[in-house]
Amino acid sequence: MHLVLPFAAPDVPAAREALGTRTLSHLTRLLARCAPAVQAGDELSLNTPHERALAQVLGWQAADGLLPVAARAARLDGLTVEPGSGWGLLSPAHWHVGTEQVSLTAPEDLSLSDDEAQAFFDALRPLFEELGWSLQWGAPLRWYLRHESLAELPSASLDRVVGRNVDLWLNMAPQARAFRRLQAEVQMLLHAHPLNDSRQEQGLPAMNSVWLSGTGAVQADRAAPPTVDDRLRLPALRGDWTAWCEAWQALDAGPLAEAAHRAERGEAVQVWLCGERGSLLLDSRAPQRRPWWRRWWPAAAPVAEQWMAPL
Repeated sequence: MHLVLPFAAPDVPAAREALGTRTLSHLTRLLARCAPAVQAGDELSLNTPHERALAQVLGWQAADGLLPVAARAARLDGLTVEPGSGWGLLSPAHWHVGTEQVSLTAPEDLSLSDDEAQAFFDALRPLFEELGWSLQWGAPLRWYLRHESLAELPSASLDRVVGRNVDLWLNMAPQARAFRRLQAEVQMLLHAHPLNDSRQEQGLPAMNSVWLSGTGAVQADRAAPPTVDDRLRLPALRGDWTAWCEAWQALDAGPLAEAAHRAERGEAVQVWLCGERGSLLLDSRAPQRRPWWRRWWPAAAPVAEQWMAPL
């Protein structure tokens, strides 16, 4: 069993304080059975720790920002994905212009209806196709670009950018110029789109841009895919730590209970608790090195190990 939990350890004191009041009994059982290992990383990496965990299980080899996350998602959405081709995930977005920076709103918080998403997609598609880019529909918030340049064009994960200054994550490399020009044309088209006028009259945010992520060349999966349970993602991105704790308790009662049960039966279990920088890998088959404080103070184990500084 392989389980990846994105946003399990956000670097926010309020999250740690909120979770410290909850009991996660099945995670405690899992920590008692599995040897934890920190997989360190960098909070400025283009790919997130949960994307790197996915790549580790599947056996992908690629530089930062080129893990073929979009190609895999496109395949799961039923699109034809040819080996070696370049893909990217194009997400509808609202860029909020503040006094000091431009930040990205989570696509889910656009509250686009299926009809609105289709209308925006249909408006943008000719713009891309006239210049030789293929824009394909996966779902209302998942659109895909296909172009040979995307096989070698690094991009920042959408989850890195939501709620943050987009300038820090824009690819300014020469090979990104073609897409940046396209993005500028997209923004001009959306600015004049009547649907945005209607949305603003209703108090809804305009879809005024897009974000490109998950770029890279298609690679074969060398193992069965892990389960990526992302129910912590939206509460964390929204800073709703009450909802985030509730999602944690649902995870504890569901997949973590199953993982603990399997580990206690002697089965191979790997669980990645992913944070901003790295992950804590719980591996039921790895040799255990139990710190002295876990032997004498087992109740502290969940809190102490979930919030290790490198995460």
